Amino acid sequence: MDALRKDEIYTIDDIYALPEGKRAELIDGKIYYMAPPSWKHQKISGKLYQLIANHIDSRNGKCEVLAAPFAVFLNNDDINYVEPDISVICDLSKLDDKGCHGAPDWVIEIVSPSSKPRDYMTKLFKYCTAGVREYWIVDPDKQMIMVYGFEKDMVEQYNFEENVPVGIYEGFAIKIGQDKGEV
Repeated sequence: MDALRKDEIYTIDDIYALPEGKRAELIDGKIYYMAPPSWKHQKISGKLYQLIANHIDSRNGKCEVLAAPFAVFLNNDDINYVEPDISVICDLSKLDDKGCHGAPDWVIEIVSPSSKPRDYMTKLFKYCTAGVREYWIVDPDKQMIMVYGFEKDMVEQYNFEENVPVGIYEGFAIKIGQDKGEV
């Protein structure tokens, strides 16, 4: 037996071969299985989607806002596949029936207990190096939002009671709310 056995590298084909209803992400060839989201997670996601979509629509914007499950082929390779909670894509040539090919402009991840290390570390690095312009980590338990503006090399932290400015849309801010993460 080989003592230096390599870890297996998975591909997007392995993601598509998962049993019906099983969700996972693929980061650098490693599979991360996803637990179903909580009610609070879905409520925050739905309200954020609604606020962002309304903002884009009210200005006849060209960007698309898409909620999970939605495939993002982050590096246009076969070893990276993520499903951000919310993706905003302004270069519509990246979109097809399979998903987004390349980095979205803005990604929002809503933290769950099982996704914390992945959202705060692994995805932070992947989104930064892939070309995502803005990344929000929304943490319902801490009632905090970490905002990473990669273009401006900026990191800011907000609580749910503060207006959070959206870097890719001047003059647009979102207040998530208090208590139960109500937007």
